[in-house]
Amino acid sequence: MKLSEFKYDVPEELIAQYPLDKRDESRLMVLNRKSGAREHVIFKDLINYLQEGDALVMNETKVLPARLFGVKDKTDAKVEMLLLRQLETTMWEVLVKPARKVRVGNRIQITDSFGCDVIDNTTSGGRVVKFDSNGNDFFRLLDEVGSSPLPPYIKREADGVDKEKYQTVYAKKVGAVAAPTAGLHFTPELLDAIRTKGVKTIPLVLHVGLGTFRPIKVEDLTRHQMDSEYYEISEESANQINEVKKAGGRIIAVGTTSVRVLESVANADNEVKATSGWTDKFIYPPYNFKVVDALITNFHLSGSTLFLLTCALADKDTMLSAYKEAVDKKYRFYSYGDAMLIL
Repeated sequence: MKLSEFKYDVPEELIAQYPLDKRDESRLMVLNRKSGAREHVIFKDLINYLQEGDALVMNETKVLPARLFGVKDKTDAKVEMLLLRQLETTMWEVLVKPARKVRVGNRIQITDSFGCDVIDNTTSGGRVVKFDSNGNDFFRLLDEVGSSPLPPYIKREADGVDKEKYQTVYAKKVGAVAAPTAGLHFTPELLDAIRTKGVKTIPLVLHVGLGTFRPIKVEDLTRHQMDSEYYEISEESANQINEVKKAGGRIIAVGTTSVRVLESVANADNEVKATSGWTDKFIYPPYNFKVVDALITNFHLSGSTLFLLTCALADKDTMLSAYKEAVDKKYRFYSYGDAMLIL
């Protein structure tokens, strides 16, 4: 498979810049991957396509307000930082801009009482910094001064609405720098209705990293290396997933991040095991899914690892045809856009 086979065009005006006021009123394309048939409904209608005994597997990672602005000591030069990965409690791997002006030994002051020291470089061009918060709770300070790390295709500054809307209603475990966007469409009311119907909602965690936006730069897909991302799946979640599979229910992954965890931890008997660790699993056609039966996902960037994953579940031509129809019908694309259910 070659990267150029997975390209398509999306008019810029279809790239959603803001979320809808009501999460579950985004549009939903329902795609039958065997027949190619498509239906067009509203996201809250998802419940009509779920059956008693099914399970939704949902990534409960919580997005950090990971974008910080400060000034460099002595020169007062403005510096932008994006938190990437927590190494210790107050030690983080970050991206800095402008990188050429930030060196080991520099001090970056964010507020009068909150700043960091640059202590190392990373092989990917980032920095390792150590924050000092003068005895204050680090994450509380971060919540006060940080802003949402919006994707690069959202051409505006983050504002107050993003701290709420660029976060799923079931987010619990802090650690992501990008939202698992398929989950943004759910409301507490819709989740309650789904559970009342007899559908399980099963949590796991994958802390989405900056690599979710990193483009594939090689034509030969076998040469692409995914960034590693941390995941967790509990004993209770693993047992529930295995029980649903054995009983004949469907495992419906909410988002490509949930897919990558499930397929990373599946054993030779297609069972899920409780574990935690790092995954760099790259799913692209052809691929034999071990656990996942269906997928709820957003509309993804052309030639992205996320789009390739959907093309592994439904075939490439079916997906490209569905995306063409989404463009024709003026669906909203990407993180704040509309959704697709692949059955």
